[in-house]
Amino acid sequence: MAAITIVGVGPGDPDLLTLKAREVIRSADYVAGFETVLGPVRRWIAGEAMPMRYRDQEDVLEALAAHAESGKKCVVCAWGDLNFSSKELLDRVRRRAEVELIPGISSVQLACARLGFTMETSMFITLHARDGHEEGMRELTDALKRRKRNLIVLPRPFDLMPADIAARLLESSIAADTPLWALQRLSLPDESISEYTLASLADEGKEFSDLTILAFPAEA
Repeated sequence: MAAITIVGVGPGDPDLLTLKAREVIRSADYVAGFETVLGPVRRWIAGEAMPMRYRDQEDVLEALAAHAESGKKCVVCAWGDLNFSSKELLDRVRRRAEVELIPGISSVQLACARLGFTMETSMFITLHARDGHEEGMRELTDALKRRKRNLIVLPRPFDLMPADIAARLLESSIAADTPLWALQRLSLPDESISEYTLASLADEGKEFSDLTILAFPAEA
């Protein structure tokens, strides 16, 4: 079976791309990825870029696998670190080729750094899965009832965003004054970190970036 390398490109700031990732991207014949992901690394693409969208990702990956089968060096780029929210993409590539994974810096790591969280005192919950988020919401609700650990939560673009999550937690009897932060577009020039209560987040009318993390501190 052909081989394809999958690279975590970090949270968006090109300076946070690892040296190993730069080297692999620069030496590749073909580099595939969603258009927004390729932007931060385009300066290192010496071969042919293969941008994809959700509607054509299967076709692009099929073409990439054919290039790999012919002996070309092929790379797929994904946001952040491959172990946080890239499972669906990894599965699509694994169905077509053997994979080598090159991890990157995750926005979750940046969120911990910005807020002073440590991973050993925190819990990570993703609602990003396309095949269902109900289990993640139950896990989040149960954890908030205890508040023994800091909680780092990835919303699901675009149908389960911060205000929707807050409203659902209120419906599940989580206290309205529960504090949290919304961290958007970490490492990018328009990065923002805003403090909320669950009630104020549920009432927030502004639109959130799809690059958003919610962080709930453990109860003191």
